[in-house]
Amino acid sequence: MRASVIQIAVNEDESVEARRRRVAAMVREQAGSDLVVLPELWTTGAFAYEAFGREAEPLEGPTHEAMAKAASDAGVWLHAGSVPERDPDGPLYNTSLVFSPSGDLAAAYRKIHRFGFDKGEAVLMGAGAELVTVRLPETTLGLSTCYDLRFPELFRGLVDAGAETLVVSAGWPERRRSHWTLLAQARAVENQAFVVACGTAGTHAGVPQAGHSIVVDPWGEVLARAGADEEVLTVEFDPGKVATTREQFPALKDRMLGLQPPRRP
Repeated sequence: MRASVIQIAVNEDESVEARRRRVAAMVREQAGSDLVVLPELWTTGAFAYEAFGREAEPLEGPTHEAMAKAASDAGVWLHAGSVPERDPDGPLYNTSLVFSPSGDLAAAYRKIHRFGFDKGEAVLMGAGAELVTVRLPETTLGLSTCYDLRFPELFRGLVDAGAETLVVSAGWPERRRSHWTLLAQARAVENQAFVVACGTAGTHAGVPQAGHSIVVDPWGEVLARAGADEEVLTVEFDPGKVATTREQFPALKDRMLGLQPPRRP
């Protein structure tokens, strides 16, 4: 399986529409990959809180249209990162979109864990409530977004739902870059799954981004890692290694907690 991770730089001098066109062209250049992954809130910048409401769009808005066409043109599965979604009957959501090679919307995931500690995203956006997986011919994806990476129970739930490749779309800050790498490897090891983690480059509303997108195998080995600037990280891996790893080292079968409700005394 060939995956391309596009680590987009968000430049405040570039309009959202210009960035959509540029990113769509970058997706088209990945024809030949099986999966292409974009980062979180790349249209606005993950920390550009004042832009969320202004640039929010319906699920089938301009980003949906541009990315569906790009996925179809390239013939790839496209995790198109996330956008600020405006639900006509509710709040804003931080919503990831996944398109099939035909350009159809295969899945949408509303970010469950909102960052901000009672500020920013945590108060501006609603929380998602559903775990989302997507079946590809080669593997089953489990979807997550940025701050979700700090909550291992979400990933264990995705594995229980059949996920073999855990995709993390993020706008992770540079000042906590060491956590980004550590947690990506931890999620891979504890779930015996591949982790494909795509971050942003540049600076969002004065917050330098970590970059350093990373792909990790089920043993925690780093298969590829980006630098700090915008780049396309492409890696080939064998999805069958998940089953092999789980057979050779069947730690998931020894789980004792979380499998059934505790007994009442």
